[in-house]
Amino acid sequence: MKKIFIFLSVSVSLIFASCGSDIDTEEKETLVFEVTNPLKKDTTIVRDYVCQIHAINHIDLRALERGYLQKTFVDEGQFVKEGQLMFRIMPMLYEAEKQKAQAEVNFAEIEYRTTKSLSDGDVVSKNELAMAKAKMDKANAELQLAKVHLGFTEIRAPFSGIMGRFQARLGSLVEEGDLLTSLSDNSKMWVYYNVPEAEYLDYKTAINKDSLHRVRLLMANNELFNFEGIVETIEADFNNETGNIAFRATFPNPKKILRHGETGNIRMRSKIKDALIIPQKATFEVLEKRFVFVVNKQGVVHAKEVKIASELQDLYVLKGGISETDRIIVEGIRKVKENQKVKVKYVSPEKVLTTLEIYVE
Repeated sequence: MKKIFIFLSVSVSLIFASCGSDIDTEEKETLVFEVTNPLKKDTTIVRDYVCQIHAINHIDLRALERGYLQKTFVDEGQFVKEGQLMFRIMPMLYEAEKQKAQAEVNFAEIEYRTTKSLSDGDVVSKNELAMAKAKMDKANAELQLAKVHLGFTEIRAPFSGIMGRFQARLGSLVEEGDLLTSLSDNSKMWVYYNVPEAEYLDYKTAINKDSLHRVRLLMANNELFNFEGIVETIEADFNNETGNIAFRATFPNPKKILRHGETGNIRMRSKIKDALIIPQKATFEVLEKRFVFVVNKQGVVHAKEVKIASELQDLYVLKGGISETDRIIVEGIRKVKENQKVKVKYVSPEKVLTTLEIYVE
């Protein structure tokens, strides 16, 4: 009796499993999947690159002589004009050296005039006059050197800009070469960003040599900077470790919003002719590769890898993998499998993309 019961249980289970399988197969056969074609259209893609913002002129101001910081004439963050006095290092020693040099000049000039008077009366030789002249010239040179050293005790702005943080306080002893502060000319900003090799080649192929390529700056607060920048420089060499090359764009900064050391994202637009555009939801990922399900004329599903040129909001711009005539499944891609035969309903790509954002020119 136990053997018969076990046999009957297995039979019933097989019958239910068979019925369930038939039901699932029947449900799959009755499903209708929406398909569409890639949209072929001229478009403009937008690429973002992490960037670093630098002042067009940013320098460190250092002490040129040793001494005590006697006076500070400016404040941190202050705008200073070219030539404006910023710091004074205690000049007593250099003032004394200047006075000594001036006294030696006075003595040498008197000696020269006396020797010249004697030379004119043929009392002394011309050689003695030349030596007196050389001695006077040497004294004048030492005086000029003393004046230069004395001038080094005053630190003046080499250009107009914004002061940085003070690295030395009033009364502190500074050595020659010690950092005092920094100065930034923020009238224009240089923005550096790295571009991969493939995108660099696309850029060089598409750009008109006689035109300026303009870019936008997305600031850290996710707002676009008011002014456009111009790509002016591309470095000579690629970085072998990253495969990138550095671009530099120049931005006007009349309101001094941008400061040296900020970060953001450069937004570059590139035009693509006859681009193939598909919804992102029509794709799936396997091992970091993107695929779509293509339905052939017999209604059989096959997965095809697609190459992504750029990512837009809800869209992918393709650079290969499928053609304009291929029918791809838009909805329900998780419900189909490779080589499965399905029923489809065609929807035009324009209708599919109605609610999606697309950049078209």
